[in-house]
Amino acid sequence: MTRRIYLLASLSALILLLSGCSPSSAAMAPIDPNTAGFFVKYFVYPLSQTLDWFADHLWGQYGLSILVVTLIIRLIILPLTLKQYKSSKRMQDLQPEMKKLKEKYKDDAKKQQEETMKLFQQNGVNPLAGCFPIIVQMPILIALYQAIMRNDHIREHTFLWMNLGQPDHYYILPIIAAATTFVQQMFMSSQMNQQMKSLLYIFPVMIFVMSMNFAAALPLYWIYGNIFTIVQSYFIYGSPGSQKSGSQKNKGGLSK
Repeated sequence: MTRRIYLLASLSALILLLSGCSPSSAAMAPIDPNTAGFFVKYFVYPLSQTLDWFADHLWGQYGLSILVVTLIIRLIILPLTLKQYKSSKRMQDLQPEMKKLKEKYKDDAKKQQEETMKLFQQNGVNPLAGCFPIIVQMPILIALYQAIMRNDHIREHTFLWMNLGQPDHYYILPIIAAATTFVQQMFMSSQMNQQMKSLLYIFPVMIFVMSMNFAAALPLYWIYGNIFTIVQSYFIYGSPGSQKSGSQKNKGGLSK
């Protein structure tokens, strides 16, 4: 049940991102903070100003400015990520109890759900904790896209081989974005059941397709964020190989 919620939240977040980042004349117009709506005034405009400020202090390089902003955003949501990890670990520990409830109330889905939620509450587990980092990042991603497209300095800036305001027509950025997304998912695979492991292949493909069509600055943000998450996951979960061997040892220990 909780894994389904996480899957639906993830896919819904991607749909929200797609709708929020669709090109329109309003999304391309320069920002006037005096006439802007709530979201533009308090999210898009400050983010655009922040990117300008860091670029001014980083040799005029907006690619480096996006890196710094990415690190700041990731550090801000780090407590949520750690909370997600603790909740996932607790949920793993509760798997035997959940299995018993499933067997006990296999003919009564409503009762099974009620008892499962009771078990979560008793053990301080929030089944939606895994969704929070994704949900929090969605307004940031939409604001970042608009901040880029509505800021002439960023939209016309060249960083390495790419124009930050245009898609990467060499497809280097989409490939790196998809690859780092896949590696990131691999690090978290120990926390996924078989149904959730389909995300290992779905997310990288979706990220690749979106990266081909969005301004290069957005997949650049994803790459920076993915690398941060990979390093973070290594310290939290360990390497994918060690996770696998660890779970096999546990199974072996249980079988004895």
